[in-house]
Formats: sequence, structure tokens, C-alpha cells
Amino acid sequence: MNGIGYIEQKKNTHLYFMLGNSKYAVNTASVLEIMKLPKLDYPQKLPNNIVGLLKYNNFVINVVDIRFYLDTDVTKYNVNSDLLIVKTDETIFGIITDKIIGIAPFESANVDAIPFVDNKTIIDSIYKQDQDTIFIINLYSIENLLKSTINLPSYDIPSLFPSDPASVEIMQKRTKEISEKTGLSMVTGDLYARRKLISFNLNDDLYCISLDVLKEVMKDTTITKVPGTPDFIAGIMNLRGDYITVLDVKKFLNLNSTDKTEETKETKEKTPVIIVRSNDMEIALLIDKINELFEVPEDKIVNSGEGYFLAEFIYNDTPYTILNVEKIFTDKKIVVTDM
Repeated sequence: MNGIGYIEQKKNTHLYFMLGNSKYAVNTASVLEIMKLPKLDYPQKLPNNIVGLLKYNNFVINVVDIRFYLDTDVTKYNVNSDLLIVKTDETIFGIITDKIIGIAPFESANVDAIPFVDNKTIIDSIYKQDQDTIFIINLYSIENLLKSTINLPSYDIPSLFPSDPASVEIMQKRTKEISEKTGLSMVTGDLYARRKLISFNLNDDLYCISLDVLKEVMKDTTITKVPGTPDFIAGIMNLRGDYITVLDVKKFLNLNSTDKTEETKETKEKTPVIIVRSNDMEIALLIDKINELFEVPEDKIVNSGEGYFLAEFIYNDTPYTILNVEKIFTDKKIVVTDM
């Protein structure tokens, strides 16, 4: 991939999610964090286009449900709903979603602009993916709406949130954890000193890769075992007509593990993978669980060397290890080609 193509792919990489029966997306460059729904504050005089307030990194941010702007049915949230924290040049706010689906580059040829868009239209384009239509959100339009007074139908916002004691306790615990984070002032320019990462589990340990090498995240993937391949090759997967090698990271790195690939071989169990790219090569990394997308200040990251483990850092009192994807691609044990 040439330099210009790589830059364009990074510009077009989007995180997409379900809300109701529709799929929506935002550019990953605007995503700060993904978290499970916490307990939000809801003052009585809050404008009716805001579903709650959340203390986040020294700020009190607005949380919205974009369905209010789209005049579509608003269903109740649950304790497993995802909250997406996003930023524009001037504002940080949250968007409630039903479920984060994944991250993928959107090919420009499949993006169609919506005509007659103004500064209050929060959908400015659509993306066609196979048989699906994904609506791309204009975060700056939401920013403008948050700054203005708009007339929306009144709604009993608190009734949308879970009210059973168990769910309330879980959400309150999440809010407490968020408020205890060491906040950093997010001023213009400071964000460029941060590294954007996506985290995942290998057994009970937490690892990350940089979004610079990420091509796509898929939570449900069918892997087909190929006879005669090394045990650290989980098999191959079909990605929209292209076959990609799937690497069992735990076996490749000699980490203790349950044999998840044996289950996959027999039952074709759907498993999560992270597809990474280096130059013109691609490979899928078989993992246990996809976690969150977040940013870490560069000065908090301690380089480990030139091996498979690139660096380490502490985030929310939890240790993380950054995998060296380039080292994996250049390892003589594997040969990665585009198919």
C-alpha cells in the first residue's frame, strides 16, 4: 500500500454500532473511549435533547441518543448498552448505542453523500456494506445542536434507563470508576501526544495494538482449519471474498491457553478476530475478547524493546502490553501473502 493510500485508509476508518434496527458509524479519529453504560446524572432542567450528564476526565459531558434528532422510536436502554465517548475540535460528548459492532475502513467508492444537508442534519452520508446500509454521523452537527435550543417532543428520559436494583448498582459502580480516573485536560494539540489503541484479552491478560496497523475488527468470524499447517495457524477466514490467514496469537507467543481452535475446527464456532495490515500484507489475529478503544499519553508508555511485546503501560490501574505487529509480520515462522 502506498503512503497516500494508507493515509486515506486511516481517514476512512470508522467504528460502527447498532441502535434500534439501524447501523450508524463515526470516524475512529473522533473516538476517545468505549464503555458500558454508567449511571448518568439527570437534572430536572436538562434540555430534552440530552439524556444525561457524565463526569469524564475533568469535564461534565452531555450524553445524547441520536434517535431523538432523527425522530425515530426510542427503546429502553439496558445494563449492557454501550456508551461511545467522542470529540470534535471543541467538545466532548457521549452517544448511547445498543451494541458496538466493529471497526473497519469504509471504501470511498461505497460512500454516498446525502443531498440537502445543513448544519442540523446529523447524517451526512451512507455507506453500503454488502446488503447493509450504515448511516455516517456528522459529529459537528450534533455539536451545533447541543449549543442551540431546539424543540423536540417531551419524553420521560429517566424511564429509559434500567431501574432494577442490580442494574442500578452495576451502573453506579461504573460511574464511580470513571470519576476516579486521573483526568487529563484535553485541549487542542494535547490529543496529538496520545496513542490510540484497541485492547483485547489473551487469557486473563490485557493486550493492545495501535490503530495505525488496524484494518478491521470482527466480533463474529467463522474460521476454517487448513490441514498440514503449523498449530499456531488457526486456519483461514473469508473476508468479503478474500481469504486471510488467522494466527492463533496465544500459540504463536507460547502463552498458556485452552484450545479454542480445536472447538472452532469441529463446530465452526464464531470467534473474534482483529485484522491487521503491514505494507501490503494482512493477517487476522485470533483473540479471546475484544474490549475497548482508548487513548494513552505517550509519556505513560514504557518501551520494552524490539521483541513481540513493544511496550507496556498502566491504564485505570490495570497493566497492558502493546503487541509488536511488525515483528509478527517479519517472523520467519510465517509467510503472509494477499490471496
